[in-house]
Amino acid sequence: MLGRVLTAPVLGPLRGVLWLARMIDDQARAELYDEDKIRGDLAELELQLDLGEIELADFEAQEEVLLQRLKAAREVRADV
Repeated sequence: MLGRVLTAPVLGPLRGVLWLARMIDDQARAELYDEDKIRGDLAELELQLDLGEIELADFEAQEEVLLQRLKAAREVRADV
């Protein structure tokens, strides 16, 4: 108990930074593996192709990245 009190001025801020880092990591993972967001990004990408805003090669490259993210998201969800 005394050790905690004596080390609080040094370790307190460090614990706060570590907590913040965990929260940011959790939020980033939640967004990265959000299947609805990925599907929305795929739909937006297809719309850009239909409107001629991007070339087919760009579409295919970006689509592959999004499909890999979707696959990873499903794997993460299956592991939980």
